[in-house]
Amino acid sequence: MFWTKRVVIGDGERGLVYRNRQFAGVLAPGVYRWLDPLARIEVNVHNIARPEYSGSDADVLIATLGGKLDETFVLANLGMDEVGLVLKNGKLEDVLAPGTRKLYWKGLVPVHVQAVSLANGLEVEAGVVKRLRQLGVLERITVSLIVPEENAGLLFIDGKLVRTLPPGAYAFWNFQKNVGVELVELRVQSMEVSGQELLTRDKVSLRVNLAASIRVADPVAARTKVAKYGDYVYRELQYGLRKAIAAKTLDELLGDKASLDADIFGYVRGSVVQLGIEVLGVGVKDVILPGEMKDILNSVVQAEKAAQANVIRRREEANATRSLLNTAKLIEESPVLMRLKELEALEKVTEKIDKLTVFGGLDGVMKQLVSLKQ
Repeated sequence: MFWTKRVVIGDGERGLVYRNRQFAGVLAPGVYRWLDPLARIEVNVHNIARPEYSGSDADVLIATLGGKLDETFVLANLGMDEVGLVLKNGKLEDVLAPGTRKLYWKGLVPVHVQAVSLANGLEVEAGVVKRLRQLGVLERITVSLIVPEENAGLLFIDGKLVRTLPPGAYAFWNFQKNVGVELVELRVQSMEVSGQELLTRDKVSLRVNLAASIRVADPVAARTKVAKYGDYVYRELQYGLRKAIAAKTLDELLGDKASLDADIFGYVRGSVVQLGIEVLGVGVKDVILPGEMKDILNSVVQAEKAAQANVIRRREEANATRSLLNTAKLIEESPVLMRLKELEALEKVTEKIDKLTVFGGLDGVMKQLVSLKQ
């Protein structure tokens, strides 16, 4: 009839009836007729294949249906310290922020809302992390990171250090609280202090390059006790180098560089140990002298080497003279030895003669070429 209102609700639908703009009930699948000459009845039909209730009057429905709400809807009513995990057909499909109040249609898609308390910790379970990554919402609602091997992660919540994270994958709910994670390198690190212009104790200007090896032994102390531990260690290396150079003369530096390394190492290790930093080694790489100082040192070295050569030459000459004197004494005391020396001399002379004519036999040679002392 003209005054009759007819509504058909399908199997995948639900209807909400409003009379005079006030909620009057829920319609299950079926055909409905009302006598409505004044058009006071309105029916909103909802497709429950998408279970989220999309109307703006959820609070009205909750208040009006009261105890009968569970017959039609699943209510998600989260506290301010709870996160809601929405499972559809047993699979995680959505995450609700703390304080959320939301309705889901009962019917085609089984919906379950699991409340997770934030009071017990902000870390997200590994299975939930994997599913959120599949849904593409992990980065939006969590702080996620991977702590590599030989690193430590420091977890800060609202600016307060909460815990140290060993290597692994982590995710933390990013609701209500400010969550931050910092990585601290635990491997051995090299550090160089280059081009330091310094004066020795005897006022010689040097340019020195220093190298050091360090590692973080206590990541909490290294992060919380000093703003930037790398800058602090660099300055301490500078101070230690300056102090060690100023305490030695140039000759001492060039003669015993190992003691210089030990002095710097002892100073720096003592100053950074309370910061959780371990100094493994310190070494001076280069000691660069000004040009004029190089020339002076080269002259000194040349003079020293020349003096050493003269000393060695004089010592060898003295040894040779002493040997000749001893030989002369032996010859004087022994005519046979004298005869042998004369024969050696004759042999050396004859080696340089190309042709030799002998008159009077061997006796003539001995008498005419060599005068023998009787």
